[in-house]
Amino acid sequence: MRIGIDARELSDRPTGVGRVLSGLLSEWSTSLVAKAHEFVLYSHLAPAKCLDGDRVTLRIVPGAGGTWWEQVTLLAAARHDRLDVWFSPGYTAPLGMPVPNAVLVHDVSFVAHPEWFRVPEGVRRRFLCRRAAHRARAVLTISEFSRQEIVRWLGVKPERVHVIRPGIQARGVGLEASPQPPASSPYRVLFVGSIFNRRHVIDLIRAFAPIARRRRDASLDIVGDDRSYPAEDVPGAIAAEGLGAQIRWHRYVTDDELARLYARARAFAFLSEYEGLGLTPLEALASGIPPVLLDTPVARESCGDAALYAPAGNLTAVTEALDRALFSDDTRSRLLGAAPAALARYEWAGAARETLAVLEGCA
Repeated sequence: MRIGIDARELSDRPTGVGRVLSGLLSEWSTSLVAKAHEFVLYSHLAPAKCLDGDRVTLRIVPGAGGTWWEQVTLLAAARHDRLDVWFSPGYTAPLGMPVPNAVLVHDVSFVAHPEWFRVPEGVRRRFLCRRAAHRARAVLTISEFSRQEIVRWLGVKPERVHVIRPGIQARGVGLEASPQPPASSPYRVLFVGSIFNRRHVIDLIRAFAPIARRRRDASLDIVGDDRSYPAEDVPGAIAAEGLGAQIRWHRYVTDDELARLYARARAFAFLSEYEGLGLTPLEALASGIPPVLLDTPVARESCGDAALYAPAGNLTAVTEALDRALFSDDTRSRLLGAAPAALARYEWAGAARETLAVLEGCA
């Protein structure tokens, strides 16, 4: 079976969609279950990482990689390749695709909370995702929470939505050449993810400030591009607290740099009120770092007893949770002891096998 895949998210600076697709492809390129299939990847740019395996073919289709490229240029290229099924891992798909297709919808924040998106972007996302979901033979998603949201907001029948949890990669573990954290800052909090309003990075800065003023050996690293709307002023929030020496914003880091930040972190913070799953808190947990999360249904679903939770809007509760994650040995031991049970559902071999079964069923 020839499986066509939209691989745009593997290029440039991959985020959640790209990491999920990369994990699936790594399994498919070596798995005996996938040996009878060929995977044809379509992108406007070469992937950030080389793709190994003779089962994987890369098609570079010139263009800007936006909506026109997806709906017109990509579609024209794919029509000539005698595909059996199409897989779109990033919310939308070419609406005129002549072969059966499946689309992976991570969340529907653009429908549930349109106020978080600029009007043209929100309209485009809602139109294309809803149409793609209804035209697809199957809709995949990454949590039971997202499944319920897709049924509610997109009107897709429940039996057509498949929950397939991705694998989780530990980061910063076993770094042989990783330098030790500076003695002046052994208590590091880490945030990793694109900066959106719903992730409350400004609140994280404010909640961390009392700890930083009390403990000069505590610091906060924020990693992620600012994609917030309405715009948030991250440097201004740091400056307002007078903590420029203890709070660092990294707009982008390499994989090696990110691994070192994980290796040095003692606690992880992710104050998101809406996610399809939340991959980075699970990556932190797999790396031996206890996470502090907002108390939401999807956070409870993903991390269970292996995280500390704070109510939305309660900065005092966030401060107290960060303090416990950093300095309470009993709390840290309890959370990390619960990690194996929480992480057991997230492994790439199973995710690749289940996704392939859905694609075979579509074809």
